[in-house]
Amino acid sequence: MSQTHLKVKIGPLELKNPVLAASGTFGYGQEYADLIDLNLLGGIVIKGLSIKPMSGNPPPRIVETPCGMLNSIGLANVGLEAFLKEKLPWLRKLNTAVIVNIYGHSTDEYGAVSAGLRGIEGISAIEVNISCPNVETGGMAFGTDPDVAAKVTEEVLKNTDKPVIVKLSPNVTDITAVAKAVEKAGAHGLSLINTLTGMAIDIDTRSPRLANISGGLSGPAIRPVALYMVREVVKVVRIPVIGIGGIINYQDALEFLIAGARAVQVGTANFVNPRATLDIVEGLRKYCEDRKIASIDEIIGSLKGNTQPGE
Repeated sequence: MSQTHLKVKIGPLELKNPVLAASGTFGYGQEYADLIDLNLLGGIVIKGLSIKPMSGNPPPRIVETPCGMLNSIGLANVGLEAFLKEKLPWLRKLNTAVIVNIYGHSTDEYGAVSAGLRGIEGISAIEVNISCPNVETGGMAFGTDPDVAAKVTEEVLKNTDKPVIVKLSPNVTDITAVAKAVEKAGAHGLSLINTLTGMAIDIDTRSPRLANISGGLSGPAIRPVALYMVREVVKVVRIPVIGIGGIINYQDALEFLIAGARAVQVGTANFVNPRATLDIVEGLRKYCEDRKIASIDEIIGSLKGNTQPGE
């Protein structure tokens, strides 16, 4: 039979396949260029970009944990100006989607980064990280309040000509409330989940193992939580959802697609296996071809049964 059709759409954004490299784990793409053919990916989400350069948190800022890792990098990045001059020219040469993850510490900062990317060629979409502390509200993350998350989304949309994907935090009471607010604000898509907050302690020194005390937990340990949250969000929004959280192989990716995600992002797995993303693309293709599935669309949202625990 002919090769399986792996193309998917995230709002106005079309991807050649549903596998993206996640922000913060893939640098600016060039770091992996000697290891894999980046053009075979559905896309690359670059590490979080702010209006000014950020050096991030002091070390130690990464701790390995069972089935995952804690990171407290602090969103270190080169800043908007250097990204446009030093990183984007190389990224423009790729034949794959380039999604720029952005963040700010105020609504105005989100708007400023978005405005700085307006009209710039070589950028396929913007992913908005709303897990950052909001200095206007005493440090509470933008993504924990539906109204604040909606305001950030509106500010980004007002200042950009790119498709906007909002990345949701799992560190909330009800992620669906934030998802619905962001959708109503006009987002073209959602990505979830970001890392779960955690910490680790050195029992010999009795000190936190991260200099920043807490960090973001990622890797296979969070996958069941991520999968559940993706399913819950898919049920209440109409915009496309991208699943993130502990995906290390094509079987994991299929779980998210079956739950209703239209694409997936692969993060921590890249540190263990630099070819993880491409292995997943090939695994998805083979899975479909072996079952004579003509398009990945037949997989997406095909979860059977809709009962809640105890029903």
